[in-house]
Amino acid sequence: MAKKNYQASFDPKKTCRVIGKNKPVSLKYSTELVREIKGKMVSSAEAFLNRVLEKKDFLPIRRYTSKIGHRKGEAKSFTKTGKYPFKVAKVFLGLLSDLRANADYKGMNAEKLLIVHGFASMGYRRTSNQPQGRISGKARKNKSTHIELIALEAA
Repeated sequence: MAKKNYQASFDPKKTCRVIGKNKPVSLKYSTELVREIKGKMVSSAEAFLNRVLEKKDFLPIRRYTSKIGHRKGEAKSFTKTGKYPFKVAKVFLGLLSDLRANADYKGMNAEKLLIVHGFASMGYRRTSNQPQGRISGKARKNKSTHIELIALEAA
């Protein structure tokens, strides 16, 4: 679930937050993406996600690197290992647009939002049956992820 106890204190009048519960995306790529966009402005994070969707830029993978190939070009975030997670990028673009809307509702300047906190945790695992194959009716669990972003209005 969403975090309640933060290591840093946030002023609720100067921050806005968005929580996405049970989003059907990978937890591993979500944690990597949170690490990558934390500390960036919302506009630059959106631009990065759009470049990932167009395959012009890759998401650097630093923790979950098993069986992931390298990308050509310069290293980003101290690694050349990367992927193009389209589902995660689309979900995060939606969350960033919701974050801008929350900032507008609170009367904050949406162009000066800085992402100061991000968190991804495992969501509810829904079971479904395998559609075909030798073992029909085999139960599988679908992934879901809770995602939380907090942005601060930069001065």
